[in-house]
Amino acid sequence: MPELLALAANVFIRSGFLWDSADAYLFDIDGTLLNSRDPVHYFAFHSALRKVFGLEVKIDGVPVHGNTDIGILRAVLRREGLEDRAIDAGLPQMIQEMCAEVQHNSSRMRPELCPSMQELVSLLHARGRLLGAASGNLEPVGWLKLERAGLRHMFSLGAFSFPLERRADIFMHGVELARQRLGPQASVYIVGDTPADIKAAREAGAPVIAVATGIYQFEELLECQPAACFGCGTDMLQHCQLSS
Repeated sequence: MPELLALAANVFIRSGFLWDSADAYLFDIDGTLLNSRDPVHYFAFHSALRKVFGLEVKIDGVPVHGNTDIGILRAVLRREGLEDRAIDAGLPQMIQEMCAEVQHNSSRMRPELCPSMQELVSLLHARGRLLGAASGNLEPVGWLKLERAGLRHMFSLGAFSFPLERRADIFMHGVELARQRLGPQASVYIVGDTPADIKAAREAGAPVIAVATGIYQFEELLECQPAACFGCGTDMLQHCQLSS
């Protein structure tokens, strides 16, 4: 494993890496910025599967952490015996149904911010950093979560699922969008909470900061060799030169 600098419990930073020095930051949403305790997004999958394919099935059993909405739908439909050609033909309508269902029930969304993420995002925004969302959510769903969490106004761009399905492609697109705004040499860091985020960020060629605010423990994320790893946003703030 590359040399890491241990600064405190649940804080590791690769030697020479300054986590708060980037020009832009791309944040994953679920498990990183917030956790959704309500079932609005969950039920939207089932509604789309029922209305488009007539399937009374649930997404239970399909990995969702580090996945994308399209990847989840595809996995469920493959499990039901459908071929990719049929899945691809139904995707546009399923996406439309999912987004409509979430929008219709948006008042019931109750996202809970992860520790200190409001303060962290506000600090980066106040210091002129470009902030973007890079999420496996469908775009309207992701923006609604951030809106309901009170963060939407600080995010200038977003990369989401569909037509992009792979997480690495979503991250690559987010990096491209940020550099379109800031220039080709702009530094872009990705913040995520799963091994899949770390792997995808590496494929996208961007340093990744891992936070153990989802289902993965600090030690599990550290094994994936991120540029930095924190227990939560509070730890990030405590090791941030911007706040000094």
